Amino acid sequence: MSSELNVVILAAGLGTRMRSNKAKVLHEAGGDTLLNQIIRVVLQVAPAERIVAVVGHQADQVRRSVRVPGIRFAEQLEQKGTGHAVLCARSVLDNADGKLLILNGDGPLLRAETLRALLNYCHPQATGGAIVTTRLNDPTGYGRIVRDEQGLVEAIVEQKAARGEQLAITEINPGLYCFDARLFWQYAGEITPDNPAKEYYLTDMVAILTRHGYKVAPLLVPDETELLGINTRVELAQADKILRSRKAQELMLAGVTIENPDSVAIDMDVEIGADSVVEANVQLRGRTRIAAGCHIGSGSYLRDCVVEENARVLPYVVAENSSIGAGSFVGPFSRLRLDAEIAGGAHVGNFVELKKTRLGEGSKANHLAYLGDSTIGAGSNIGAGTITCNYDGQKKHPTKIGEKVFVGSNSTLVAPISIGEGAYIAAGSVITKDVEQDALAVGRAYQVDKPGWAKKRRNLVKEPQPSGSA
Repeated sequence: MSSELNVVILAAGLGTRMRSNKAKVLHEAGGDTLLNQIIRVVLQVAPAERIVAVVGHQADQVRRSVRVPGIRFAEQLEQKGTGHAVLCARSVLDNADGKLLILNGDGPLLRAETLRALLNYCHPQATGGAIVTTRLNDPTGYGRIVRDEQGLVEAIVEQKAARGEQLAITEINPGLYCFDARLFWQYAGEITPDNPAKEYYLTDMVAILTRHGYKVAPLLVPDETELLGINTRVELAQADKILRSRKAQELMLAGVTIENPDSVAIDMDVEIGADSVVEANVQLRGRTRIAAGCHIGSGSYLRDCVVEENARVLPYVVAENSSIGAGSFVGPFSRLRLDAEIAGGAHVGNFVELKKTRLGEGSKANHLAYLGDSTIGAGSNIGAGTITCNYDGQKKHPTKIGEKVFVGSNSTLVAPISIGEGAYIAAGSVITKDVEQDALAVGRAYQVDKPGWAKKRRNLVKEPQPSGSA
């Protein structure tokens, strides 16, 4: 056989037991769709251009969900079974030689090691190919593996067609095949819908090849967990838990401290450097990148963020599409969104929200502030209660704050506005005009005191007596 490998992923099914309007392969486990999880594994044995996904139900949405360029698609317009689905892919495949790897798109727990073992499995009498099998205490719903006297696969009998002793067989077919491609396509036309479901079963190819003298070998995998497909929301939740447990273990073995691994949710594409610490109940989503020596506090949620060396994210920070610079402090209870950027050594404190804002190196916004559409220079201090008024009801406007600016507490900066380097904004000011470099800006009314006013008011307004008093 040629060393060439083609891969067909079956992803056309509806998944009625999911009780969902969404195609089954679009459901997520471990932070990605079931189909993308399978593709992630297959890419470890084959390049993207050698992978064909057969789509059907919600075909356009499934195509758009695939994030890897180069994956090709074939469409199964009618749901006529797994054998029919593979035949739909034939015109898309580059050639009919080498090996043909076929697997389901709803098995996110599959490991690359199992694929490699199947591709490298060699049995002197199995010229037709090999399939993965496993044993289940309860095999209900799965096709049973019928072996011949030599221990090779004589046939795969689907649950609906199984009778008598066949139903008692515990070795099942999880749907992972490696055929000699030339032989497969030569005899694939012999698959017929002669079964109770009136479908074209891919499993019939084993008996067809055997009948023509090309036997198929079983590769028994003892850990059935990684081979099970997802059919219900319960199984989806179980797969999600297993994938996240694997991810946490991988990170810990690479030098990351995770204080309560069972409580965290870390997506497959997340990266964390050595000597970083992840506290309990943290969620790290999407393509978040955390460098070495960082500390992520309990309850924090980061999606598609970059956290640089030795940064500290205190508890209950919510950040999306944002970056946190080296040695900076964020939190607790801070929110970063829409490309917020915290430069190295900066501090963002409790109940501070940044949106499309760059906080310069060493700058601080430690308490109760909203900074939107802003650029803040290095070494500046933003006082508690400061707000950049960036929205006029129709458009968003920028605020530019220079280096080493001091913005007093409860200041309101009405954008568009620019505050020069070294300027000082008095507390409680409403600033509506640009402030020049090194200036003091005071934007508030003069204080007026009226001696005795409060006493006169008390005398004019008789205060009610507490109820029940004498």
